[in-house]
Amino acid sequence: MSTSTTPALQGPLTDDELRRLDAYWRAANCLTVGQIYLMGNPLLREPLRAEHIKPRLLGHWGTSPGLSLLYAHANRQIVNRDLNAIYVTGPGHGGPALVANTWLEGTYSELYPSVSRDEDGMARLFRQFSFPGGIPSHVAPEVPGSIHEGGELGYALMHAYGAAFDNPDLVVFCVVGDGEAETGPLAASWLSNVFLNPARDGAVLPILHLNGWKIANPTVLDRIPETDLVSMMRGFGYEPHIVAGDDPTQVHQQLAATMDTALDTIQAIQAHARTTGNGDRPRWPMIVLRTPKGWTGPHEVDGTLVEGTFRAHQVPLPGTRENPEHLAQLERWLRSYRPEELFDATGAPVASLTGLAPRGTRRMSANPHANGGELLRDLVLPDFRDYAVPVPQPGEPVREATRVLGEWVRDVIHANPDRFRLFGPDEVASNRLGAAFEVTDRAFAAERRDGDDHLSPDGRVMEVLSEHLCQGWLEGYLLTGRHGIFTSYEAFIHIIDSMLNQHAKWLKVTRHIPWRRPVASLNYLLSSHVWRQDNNGFSHQDPGFIDHVINKKAEVVRVYLPPDANTLLSTMDHCLRSRHYINVVIAGKQPGPSWLTMDQAVLHCRRGVGIWDWASNDTDSEPDVVLGCAGDVPTMETLAAADLLRQHLPQLKVRVVNVVDLMRLQPESEHLHGLPDSEFDTIFTQDKPIIFAYHGYPWLIHRLTYRRTNHHNLHVRGYKEEGTTTTPFDMVMLNDLDRFHLVIDVIDRVPGLGAKAAHLRQAMVDARQKCRDYTREHGEDDPRVVEWTWPNP
Repeated sequence: MSTSTTPALQGPLTDDELRRLDAYWRAANCLTVGQIYLMGNPLLREPLRAEHIKPRLLGHWGTSPGLSLLYAHANRQIVNRDLNAIYVTGPGHGGPALVANTWLEGTYSELYPSVSRDEDGMARLFRQFSFPGGIPSHVAPEVPGSIHEGGELGYALMHAYGAAFDNPDLVVFCVVGDGEAETGPLAASWLSNVFLNPARDGAVLPILHLNGWKIANPTVLDRIPETDLVSMMRGFGYEPHIVAGDDPTQVHQQLAATMDTALDTIQAIQAHARTTGNGDRPRWPMIVLRTPKGWTGPHEVDGTLVEGTFRAHQVPLPGTRENPEHLAQLERWLRSYRPEELFDATGAPVASLTGLAPRGTRRMSANPHANGGELLRDLVLPDFRDYAVPVPQPGEPVREATRVLGEWVRDVIHANPDRFRLFGPDEVASNRLGAAFEVTDRAFAAERRDGDDHLSPDGRVMEVLSEHLCQGWLEGYLLTGRHGIFTSYEAFIHIIDSMLNQHAKWLKVTRHIPWRRPVASLNYLLSSHVWRQDNNGFSHQDPGFIDHVINKKAEVVRVYLPPDANTLLSTMDHCLRSRHYINVVIAGKQPGPSWLTMDQAVLHCRRGVGIWDWASNDTDSEPDVVLGCAGDVPTMETLAAADLLRQHLPQLKVRVVNVVDLMRLQPESEHLHGLPDSEFDTIFTQDKPIIFAYHGYPWLIHRLTYRRTNHHNLHVRGYKEEGTTTTPFDMVMLNDLDRFHLVIDVIDRVPGLGAKAAHLRQAMVDARQKCRDYTREHGEDDPRVVEWTWPNP
């Protein structure tokens, strides 16, 4: 352990190694500055002029020198140890540094041949950065070797651990920015080592880069006493090693020695665990690197200190086109790296630099784990039909859909012991997926005590009370070529809204990068949903995650609302076979009717939307009204309403339409799954009233269908932010989604029906009131509602 900040002049690097390593770092820094500033004269073959400078200076210099320093030293370790390693960049604004390193080691030019390793290619490299038609300033999907953009801070460490799970020979160098370290998700991420099994998983080497500043403020972890910082890291289960200084020679030697020690420790930990089979939590190494923000850049600008301050965060010399002194200072800055020593007459890196980088797929920018689709193998999936609920007639038997699914998920886990995990924030059993524990445990490498339930380092169920960690781990797992499901309560999946945004953007962009291979889909199974929160109440009632997902690009999102156990089995089998999507599946965990046989369920899920003939009475004629539904509880209420209409208005022609794939409601011009207008009009008619019972906020259905011919006749019932701790039927009544209100809607909307059905309408109003009174008196729903079943012959 190295906890002293006193620099050592001696170290493991010979003079020649030190010289070459420093030259590589200088080359990366020079290329980084060039990307931020230059659109011409990349090798400074002539004096720098204003026309060589970009008109809009964008990018971030402050964190970049540290990122390049660590990248160069990681490369040394890869070469010396033949490591299989990737690099996760928490300070995403250091994008130009990572681009520079991938160009230096050749991968960038291999994937983008026009950005060749010569003067012309260097000019293109510089011009494209943060330039219209070019590349973003973050470590975006376009950057080889990236699985983490870092544009939104807080997720680097959880992505790194997700990548390490089930990758026993992988080392993930994870740089955590000190600003990023202040976020809630990153603060929780330090606990990830509790879930890492050294006998089976890879390793993460966290490197906390303390350069001291954010955009305009000091960073908290830089300003607390170092003893407190060391204690904090030790409390999280790490052995911290401190590297600090502003003299490159001394820092190179310190960092080389410290990385040697850290990787020796990792190898010893893994060797012990794999020899003994003991997967208990060790004390893993981590590094704290203290170097100046904007290191090697302008020390002062216009008499104001820049290097080592927040002023180095973005563009230290903002006025180079207009200010001759700034232009001259920029030229001195670039020439301080001595580019004539680093690049030959053609503009290519000199041989002494290219010889330092790893070869082939050992390069972090070419490692297939950072392009996970290259490693992706199909899951071995048991035939979901073997888990079917026998349905002798619609509505029977009553089953808990997610419990039925749990038996299939159990066997998916058993059949795929190295590439599938189930993630959930302490809710796997609560969401009725407890069958998984028949074949595995919850992953847990910390202390275990008598009375614990299914805890072991070998567990494949990842449970931690943090939606952020579940999401981030799964993203890292998927992006490195594996599969998984994230199960959560519906209301609290909102916690990761912004993380979903970032993953959806990643999928959208990578679909159009030819060398990026598709990865397995991110699958959400949301249960404990809005309509059944009997003991939790209003705080747990929010179906708006669907709305959030549908805001994303249609090419990457799918939303499914299976109405029973058999449709849920078919849907989840489809989702686990899919690639490069975000699939959201919402299904209740409470007992509910089984509507379709497995054969019917498979056909219905393939269609995504369909007329349920057995529930309709409009065969060979136009309906008077269409009853649409999406979601398990809305489906039940819709069918109960259809039953009431059959009993009391037998002459009324009713068509029942169930939607399992919500995207089918959109036109095909808006979504790949969208129904053509002709087909939509055939199902929903062009002129008949549509009473639609929907699981979530009703306005989403209007948004999805606003272009349809018959939209003006569409009337949607759904959740309208009315809720409390109450009975299931009282909950649907609070939101006017109940069967009685749906019948009232039919009476009010079908032309000419109002006066004829006035008595029925009044009876429906009275029925609602009686049910309300019953719950208030007895504390449970009226048995006439609870015991209702579909009337089969």
